[in-house]
Amino acid sequence: MGIKVADFFCGCGGTSAGLRKAGMEIILGLDFDADAEATFVENFKPKKFFREDIAKVRLKDVAPYLARGEEDVLVFCGCAPCQPFTQINTSRRKRDGRKSLLRHFGRFVRRFQPDYVVVENVPGIQAVDTSKGPLRDFLDLLAQLEYDYQMEVVDCQYYGVPQRRRRLVIVATKHGKAPWPAKTHGPGTPNPKPPTVWDLIGDLPELEAGQKHPTVPNHQAMSLSPRNLARIVATPEGKGRESWPEELRLECHKGREGHSDVYGRMRKDQPAAALTTRCISLSNGRFGHPTQNRAISVREAACLQTFDRNFVFKGPLTSVARQIGNAVPVSLAEQIGHAIVEHEKIRRKGL
Repeated sequence: MGIKVADFFCGCGGTSAGLRKAGMEIILGLDFDADAEATFVENFKPKKFFREDIAKVRLKDVAPYLARGEEDVLVFCGCAPCQPFTQINTSRRKRDGRKSLLRHFGRFVRRFQPDYVVVENVPGIQAVDTSKGPLRDFLDLLAQLEYDYQMEVVDCQYYGVPQRRRRLVIVATKHGKAPWPAKTHGPGTPNPKPPTVWDLIGDLPELEAGQKHPTVPNHQAMSLSPRNLARIVATPEGKGRESWPEELRLECHKGREGHSDVYGRMRKDQPAAALTTRCISLSNGRFGHPTQNRAISVREAACLQTFDRNFVFKGPLTSVARQIGNAVPVSLAEQIGHAIVEHEKIRRKGL
């Protein structure tokens, strides 16, 4: 038995990395971003990568790569870009094309009817009226095709991810009741406390702002202006701009309590806040290193997304940060993968 994965909207491959760790074979990736393609191909070497808008990919072009033997199992992942559905998105354009991506993914699900379907997105997608729209349409499609599915908002820190990161997860199958990933951390598990920032990055070599480590892949930190360097020096671990002397404060922050995470340092002994596509920028969130006077490096961001240390990212710093911030955390995907593998083992015994 082989479990094969086609990863749509794959980005750099967080979902694929987790499913591969669970024992699956990554056979296909699809994404329109050139740097994400370079990262994905470098790390997975799939049979085929489509660097195209999914709306322009024809079913017949994909079909040759999805051929499966009688014993093969096919998994589709459809973790579409999430920004239009997030609570922090302020533009709210009524016709944002990314909202239709789930519908285009459904076109492939309808045609090839994989054994399992995995969808991950930010929980803000639930703010969309579920009586209509892309999420409702997709769930109706699953029901029409006789998939059973489970859907839930999960907190990634309970799946081995050192972040307070909530995600909407859907797991569907054509074979009985849909499986669900078991928590690895938290109450009732062998690991009562979620992993911390320091558990994942504490052993990495020290860096200065703007420095790149000569041997650790992607261990590179963004430069800081002299003023921002003074700000991070004035920021204790776990604190933010409220700790600065008056002369370092920004005019736009004076008298305001909002956006308190910007310019903040992480705490060593706690999970981080959710990483974003600007997760290596000091001014864009609580992305300051707990003890060193800089923002976290690309490699540290990848570690907090639970990528293995030998996973190599391609592209300039800002592109790599975007790839990492958009990725499905690897440990969450791995637990989804283990649930599917166990479900398939039980199903096979009953055949």
